[in-house]
Amino acid sequence: MAESNKQRRLFPEAFKLEAVAAIRGGRSVSAVAAELGLPDRLVRTWLRWAEGRTATESGAPAPTPPKEQAAPARRVGPSPADQAAEIGRLRRELDRVRMERDILGKAALIFGRATGRR
Repeated sequence: MAESNKQRRLFPEAFKLEAVAAIRGGRSVSAVAAELGLPDRLVRTWLRWAEGRTATESGAPAPTPPKEQAAPARRVGPSPADQAAEIGRLRRELDRVRMERDILGKAALIFGRATGRR
């Protein structure tokens, strides 16, 4: 197998559990993964990990509570999932702005040559 130069990202357990809670709360795996800027298969792995974790802690898989009974947890600030989604959005926006800057720089050079200025 070829080794990748990419750094492996590590996510805290609480972050994984929040993503799983969002899925159990009725959101799709694809929606949660897209919001976090992660591949679907990674979020599905977290879901299987959480199901195995609850099975080993209680001896049997814990039933998912109905939507009416699941009370949202109170938070003072944004959740790690919200923060990760915001970071992903900002990275995409930064990439777009850098590309626009590079295009404008090249255009300025081209039009500068056309008018005889440098």
